[in-house]
Amino acid sequence: MTVDVRPSVLVRRPPAEVAAVMFDPAQDLRWTGGITSSRPARPGPLVEGTIVERTATFLGRTFTYGYVVTRHEPDRLVEMTVDRPFPMVVRYELAADAEGTRVAIHATGGPGRFFGWLSPVLARQVRRSIAGDLDRLRICLESAPGQD
Repeated sequence: MTVDVRPSVLVRRPPAEVAAVMFDPAQDLRWTGGITSSRPARPGPLVEGTIVERTATFLGRTFTYGYVVTRHEPDRLVEMTVDRPFPMVVRYELAADAEGTRVAIHATGGPGRFFGWLSPVLARQVRRSIAGDLDRLRICLESAPGQD
C-alpha cells in the first residue's frame, strides 16, 4: 500500500512571492514543521539537481534525510525525491489564482514491505504534517511586513 496525499491552500500572494519562500531551502525553517536544520549543497533557490540535507522529527523520531530536486519549473513546480522517513516523491505545485496562488504539496511513496501495514496511519500523519506546513507558509507570506 502506498501513501498518496495532496493537501492544498490558497495563499493571497502572487506565485513569484510564494516560490521565493517555498523554493528556497534557506527559508525552510520559517514554514516547514518538524525540521531543525536545512543544509543545501549550494546556496540559492531549488533547481534541478539541487541536493538538500535536513534534520527532522517525524512520529517522535529525529533523523537526517536528504532530497534531490528532479524537476523544476520557475514559480510553478519543484519535484524531489526523498529517502526518509520512507522513499517518496514530493512535488511543490503553484498555480495562479484570481485571489493569489493555489499551493499544493503532493507526496507519494511507500513505506516498504516491513512497514506496509502502517500505510493508512502514515498517510494520515503525512497529510496532517503537510497541511500544517502549508498553513504556516500561508501565514508567513500573508502576514509579512509591508504586505497588503
